[in-house]
Amino acid sequence: QVQLVESGGGLVQPGGSLRLSCAASGFIFRRFGMGWYRQAPGKQRELVGSITSGGASTNYADSVKGRFTISRDNAKPTVYLQMDSLKPEDTAVYYCNTYPLNRYDWGQGTQVTVSS
Repeated sequence: QVQLVESGGGLVQPGGSLRLSCAASGFIFRRFGMGWYRQAPGKQRELVGSITSGGASTNYADSVKGRFTISRDNAKPTVYLQMDSLKPEDTAVYYCNTYPLNRYDWGQGTQVTVSS
């Protein structure tokens, strides 16, 4: 059974940083590209960024480029999202999943709130 468990969210002031983690199980993690996604209230879920299966290449949405960094540890197996220079518009529930998406269920996500 595939499980994706996100953690590390919280309340942070604008300009602050958070590091999210996503622990994966139930599939051969090292064979899949992974993505971080987010969903803000009243909006559709969107792709924040992705990382290739071996971790050599990453891509980011324009809105987070230069501020967010995705990494992974295939031995754990876990994918991370380092978020710096956070803005109020980054407020959302953050999820991880494969990239491209397979039919794996979403985890519960982790709430990130950026507010003063």
